[in-house]
Amino acid sequence: MIQQTTKKITENIQKVIVGKENEIQLLMVAVLCEGHVLLEDVPGTGKTTLARALAASLGCSFRRIQFTPDLLPSDVTGLSWFNQKVQEFEFRPGPIMSQIVLADEINRATPRTQSALLEAMQERQVTGDGVTRSLERPFIVLATQNPIELEGTFPLPEAQVDRFILRLNIGYPSQVEENAILERFRAADPLPALQPVTNPAEIIQLQDERRAIRVEDSVRDYIVQVARATRKNSEIQLGASPRATLSLYQTAQAWAAIQGREFVLPDDVKYLAPYVLSHRMIISAQAQLRGRDANELISDVIGVVPVPVER
Repeated sequence: MIQQTTKKITENIQKVIVGKENEIQLLMVAVLCEGHVLLEDVPGTGKTTLARALAASLGCSFRRIQFTPDLLPSDVTGLSWFNQKVQEFEFRPGPIMSQIVLADEINRATPRTQSALLEAMQERQVTGDGVTRSLERPFIVLATQNPIELEGTFPLPEAQVDRFILRLNIGYPSQVEENAILERFRAADPLPALQPVTNPAEIIQLQDERRAIRVEDSVRDYIVQVARATRKNSEIQLGASPRATLSLYQTAQAWAAIQGREFVLPDDVKYLAPYVLSHRMIISAQAQLRGRDANELISDVIGVVPVPVER
């Protein structure tokens, strides 16, 4: 069921997005885990279009928040205003009260506004004026940031970065794909005509099915060892948190299901580790001076952790 639905969604998104099958499947991993994604790439690579195409394909409500330095927390979560007609305060929901939320250029907002997302991302609820309001499921935040242009930006707090289950780079298209983009958008933008191929109720059902994917004891222990090894590496100042371990476990289940399997393999863990762990680690100053990056260090970690084998 998960494999067939993911294939339908991928093919539907590819009516707008040329190629990028792997990135779309990784987005579906986050959807199956009801996790949030940090899309990090230069402008113009299709991050916003991908988010809108995903929401349209899932049949979910979609809102975009353009993060700027003057954005206030109430601009995200909503605010209470006094209705003079009825002489009462009424709550006006903010854009966070949606199912798929695009936080565009999230690192341009102040830390105070960035923190307005924390409760929503972790608890799937928003609290204001002493009233807690639950968010409609599925609830997923897709945040974008430009890793090149740093002027006028605020680094994301580690507590917030840890809430993103995956970090993805869209990347530039190949020459063939870029030609296909020009041809596809020659007459009109295909995005407004994109129709949903599933619905929120079915997505929630698939999320429940994902939890049933079997993780054998030795594979589960392998996931724990990989996460713990990041905390012991001398080149890593801050290793993966227990939340990262749980994220690696959940995403491995989702990836196995997308591949049509009912069980997780160590190769699933190896493949997903860079996407799940790289943004949650802080590299030591000495390692940075040597030109080391997070993906290289994760590769080193995976190389030293014994892989479970079938007896």
